[in-house]
This record gives sequence, C-alpha cells and structure tokens, in this order.
Amino acid sequence: MKNKIISLVLVAGLAACSGGNPFDDPTDTDPSTGDGGTTDGGETDGDGITTDGLPPGTLSPTPSSGIFRSEVLDSDASSATLGNGFARAISYNSADDTFTVDNLAFDGDSPYTRGAAVSSLNNGAFAVYEAPTLANDPVTGQPIDQFSYRAIYGVSKNRVADANGDATTQAATQFAIVRTGNYIPYGFGGFIYQRDDGVTLPTQLQASFTGKSAGLRDFKGTGGLQYSTGNVRIDIDTDDFNDGAGVRGTVSNRRVLDLAGNDITAAVANSITPGLSTIPDARFVVGPGVLSENGDLTGELISQFVDEDGNAAEYETGNYYAIVSGDDPDEIVGVFVLENNIENSNAGVRDTSGFIVYRETSTTSP
Repeated sequence: MKNKIISLVLVAGLAACSGGNPFDDPTDTDPSTGDGGTTDGGETDGDGITTDGLPPGTLSPTPSSGIFRSEVLDSDASSATLGNGFARAISYNSADDTFTVDNLAFDGDSPYTRGAAVSSLNNGAFAVYEAPTLANDPVTGQPIDQFSYRAIYGVSKNRVADANGDATTQAATQFAIVRTGNYIPYGFGGFIYQRDDGVTLPTQLQASFTGKSAGLRDFKGTGGLQYSTGNVRIDIDTDDFNDGAGVRGTVSNRRVLDLAGNDITAAVANSITPGLSTIPDARFVVGPGVLSENGDLTGELISQFVDEDGNAAEYETGNYYAIVSGDDPDEIVGVFVLENNIENSNAGVRDTSGFIVYRETSTTSP
C-alpha cells in the first residue's frame, strides 16, 4: 500500500490557524522503492534521485512545482549509518496535536505526543514530540519498554494557496526530523523537508535570509540523545558564480540541551577543548553549482575551533540540504547534518537540525 512521506498541517500554538488536514504532499511516494523517489506525476521510480547530490524525493521538479526531499535510505547492515531514512509516513494530527511515524520499531503503539519536559525549541519556534515510553502485549497485558524517539516539526509562518485556492491553511514550507538514542551506532530515523509552492529566482539578485534551527544530536559509539538549537543566516548571489549562484551561510548561537531541557552547552563546548564555552559556528562552504533554477540548494558546511595551542582545528563536517521558496523569493527551508569525532571520547556525534529562514530584516519565528 502506498503511503505519503509527509502530510503536515499547522502545529497548534505555533501558528494562528488550526483545523483538519487540508493538504497532501507535492507528490506521492512509495516506501517500497527504498528511496522515496517519484516522478512529477506521483508514480514511483525505484531508482530515485541519483544525480546532483540531491536527497530522494521529487524527480524533475520545476520552478513552479512543489518539492519534497527525504533522508537517503541506508539499509546496509555493515554501514555506520544503518537506519538513516527509515522513518516513513510522517503525519501530524491537529485535532489532538500528535505525530505518527511508520517503519520504526519500538516507538510505541500510539502516536507521538507533545514533549513533556521539552515541548518546543528555540523560543517556541519548533515543536517537539516524543514516542510513548511503554507498549502493552495485547494478550498478557505485559508492559514493554520502548525506545526514546523524538520528533521535531518546523512550519513556515507564510501561507500559500491550496488546491481549492484557500491561502489560509497551507504552509509554504515545513520539515520534520525523527531520531532516537537507543542504538549503537546511530539509530533508525529520518528527516524530510518540503516546499508547497514555486519559486522565482532573478538572474541578478543578492538577498539575505535569517531565522532559526532546531535539531537532535545522537551518538555513534554510545547511546543518548540531545536537542540542539541555533540561529541561521543564508546569503545568495544569483549573478555569480557563472556556473551557479554563490551561497554562503552561518549557523551561530548554537545551544545544546539534554532531554530534560537543561542547557548543557558549556559542558559540551569544554569537551571540544578545555576552556571553550561556546559551540563553534558552522559555515557553508562557498562554491559554484549549489543552487538549481528549481530552488534546490545543497552543499557542504564545516566548523572549526581554536585549540589549547592557539591553532585552528576542525570540529565538524557535513552537508546542508534546502529548498528556496517564494516569488521574491521569500524563504528557505532545509536540514543540515554535522558530525564530529572530538566529543564523547571520540565516539562520534551527529547533529541533525532543520531550519526555516526568511528574507526580511526583523527577527521572526514561525
């Protein structure tokens, strides 16, 4: 049976409107294809997307089409990232403010509910959901402990017209991330981000976008899960490079919280190098060919710190995946994944964060 990768409506408390489930995905997907690839007509394509470094999702998009992307599936048992891209059929129910996620074992037999200790992140910009802690054997009634899955949902403050022309309920962009800390190495989970409208990219444009991020940190060599937040700025110059727009970005003011909501940023920073009190900024690697005419935006990002000897040292490396949206354009939605082997006794730490940034001078929240 075909499932929708994502079907999200506005989170209660994060947006001004509410209601049922007024829109579906830009395209349909079939989890059985392994990578979620589709054609523009919604027919599944088992090969998915294999070019341009794009995550699986909408094939052959156009500037006027909606686009969705999901984490690349890794089902190789020998891989350190086994479990990536397994989260399927993510959906949000506004009637009771719950999330459902398919294809993840031991995440409960009922929907995820708003977090108890942490219900939102980054000053309420993003909602947090947690899987049930127990499930019951239906025959014996025996309680069964579940894994500590968490989901983060971000939704744009901007609205676009839905299929009926109603522009009051459908968000322009959104993302969802699901991770757990109960596996070694990294656990099963996934992410998805999408645009539900088109984009106009002028040939001569310099624009700046600012906003926030929120994510989940999991560990390769040991269990555990943490929250992360940050401020994001992305600048675009579509006039140059000749081989595609120049794009730069920064993730700053990075914070780390434990699952109880305690700010542990200073301790994490000190584990990078003694005396460090802040998490290093992450910066986009600037180069040509990272932005397509359809609005897909992908590239690398890195972070560095100064060690005890005063030398610059690498902290994290990773990639960002994003989509530009709007006629001006107005905003960018995406996910970045950063890894380091410095913290946690070289066990490996991964930060998977989603972000939505807006083209305006004032600070905004979804």
